[in-house]
Amino acid sequence: MTLDTTHFDAVPLAPPDVIFHLTASYKADTHAQKVNVGVGAYRDDNGHPWVLPVVRKAEQLIVNNHALDHEYLPIEGLASFTSAAARLILGKDSPALNQNRAIAVQTISGTGAVRLGADFLARFRGTQTKVLLSNPTWANHKAIFNDAGFKDVADYTYYHPATRGLDLEGMLRDLRAAPEGSIVVLHACAHNPTGVDPTPAQWNTIADVMIAKKHFAFFDCAYQGFASGDLDRDATAVRYFATRTELFVAQSFAKNFGLYNERTGALTVVTKSPETAQAVKSQLAKLSRAAISNPPAFGARIVSTVLNDAALYAEWVDNLKTMSGRIQLMRTKLFDALQKLGTPGSWQHILDQIGMFTFTGLNAAQSQAMGTKFHIYMTNNGRISMAGLTSSNVEYFAQSLDWIVRNVQ
Repeated sequence: MTLDTTHFDAVPLAPPDVIFHLTASYKADTHAQKVNVGVGAYRDDNGHPWVLPVVRKAEQLIVNNHALDHEYLPIEGLASFTSAAARLILGKDSPALNQNRAIAVQTISGTGAVRLGADFLARFRGTQTKVLLSNPTWANHKAIFNDAGFKDVADYTYYHPATRGLDLEGMLRDLRAAPEGSIVVLHACAHNPTGVDPTPAQWNTIADVMIAKKHFAFFDCAYQGFASGDLDRDATAVRYFATRTELFVAQSFAKNFGLYNERTGALTVVTKSPETAQAVKSQLAKLSRAAISNPPAFGARIVSTVLNDAALYAEWVDNLKTMSGRIQLMRTKLFDALQKLGTPGSWQHILDQIGMFTFTGLNAAQSQAMGTKFHIYMTNNGRISMAGLTSSNVEYFAQSLDWIVRNVQ
């Protein structure tokens, strides 16, 4: 029997998501030395997903707490989680928190936080407001702001290909040239995809220009504690801006808690007054209600359990140092292997960049050749996830990279 309808005939086939398609291709590959450095998820030195020991403890505490039930959470989320999330990013001595000028609502991980913030700004600042994203940035940023209805989503200069570092002058030039009151998306730490972060002094200069132009700072923080192993250091930029201006910060607990599939996040907001904070919170709740009704509990309970218990918090900090330390070790091992091979070019940026990702400097043709010739799966912009490297595959990766640099232009 054939359905006599044409309701969906005009719907085109959408292209697959690049990262998830890359992972699927890696899984289908039977090559013994295949390597996946495309996916942004932590792996241990055996290349396996790692459940943080402190998360295992928190899970057991939750499962064995028979006072808990499966009732709906409030629209704004689990209060013990959102208050702890705001305290984590802003600091326990934050003037905004102590003066009740900051609020947080639970979201579907960091992606949901960015989307909720974008929807709010589209409604209350208008879709004609210019949105500036770093060039390059996380691919989903542009899709989110476009989908939220913004008409002018553009780039600001960030990465300097020649130095493989920050192009501060270019960034400041673009911020000064942007219309007053633009929305500027900033990476709080461990910039994705480059791994290039401004120094504290550079952040101060960026803030000066932002405030002079009355731009709105929208931070995306997916790697607090995971980037450097120091929670306070990774929050430096957000905390500095919060002393000077209103802002949004999208927080993800996927990486630093390993809760990738629990989709646990928060949108934390700093405003100028307690009254403004409550008004913003009420509108975020209204938007969230229409989008997801209310958020899931389990991941939020895990994070809340850890952040609100001194002993578990200390153990979590130790787990963070394990993850960030292994990534730093892989940076050192890769750099040393390339030096030993005499690979053409300077590779100091591998050590200078921070966080999960490194921008290798490979072009699209070279990145593709890494896959076709050596079964190394990476994105075409040359970004690699350092967590995909292990003690057993880093030499193979370095040798492959060396061959590509010498033979593919």
